Amino acid sequence: MMCTTTITRQRLNDSERIDFPAQLFGVHFPLLVEPIVYAFTESMSREYKGGYWEFYKLSNGGFYMAPDSGSYFPVACQNGYEGVLSADALGITACLYAYSHLSFLDNPVLAETCAEQYHLLRDYMLEQTEAEGILGAID
Repeated sequence: MMCTTTITRQRLNDSERIDFPAQLFGVHFPLLVEPIVYAFTESMSREYKGGYWEFYKLSNGGFYMAPDSGSYFPVACQNGYEGVLSADALGITACLYAYSHLSFLDNPVLAETCAEQYHLLRDYMLEQTEAEGILGAID
């Protein structure tokens, strides 16, 4: 009998918001990772106008961030996907885009970290109710 464990998330408190991403990405988080996540979000949804984001750590070691909003956002992606995603799903999608993009950098340590974070977040995403929409947006 195969036993699977559900991946859970925990919202980071104020002190963890700095420490946890810094442990994963170092100085690259505020200078590169975070701005790229925001840029992908803006490119996917014209309705997104900025705001406060929540940061989450996953029980499998993953990390993602999402707009702190109960809103849903229409999205249109370069791969032709069009749909509506919750703020949380939009954040997951933007992080997956950013991690994939950054995994090809000419910085082996950051590239490997981003590739690992992509797979950890994707594993979490596959357990979510909006997985089909997120997969449509990223594939």
